[in-house]
Amino acid sequence: MIKEREPERTDLIKQLENSEIKEWFKQAYVRFVSGFKPNQSDSEWQFEECIELEHSSEGIIVLDILKDGRIGGIEFLNYIPHY
Repeated sequence: MIKEREPERTDLIKQLENSEIKEWFKQAYVRFVSGFKPNQSDSEWQFEECIELEHSSEGIIVLDILKDGRIGGIEFLNYIPHY
């Protein structure tokens, strides 16, 4: 999906092609980077932006992009009970 909708983001495309899932979090979130103490100076998780993609069957998918350009995680909003 990101190849189609954000083709200029080759950095993210490569990351996704080469990624290994580190942790499924509550069935709706795939984490690639530890979310321990987010946005604090000693945390690996330093948030920069979100990219929202809409999939025909999966609904809205959100990519959390960190300040160093890595994908921190992917959230599948349809799988969140309160969404």
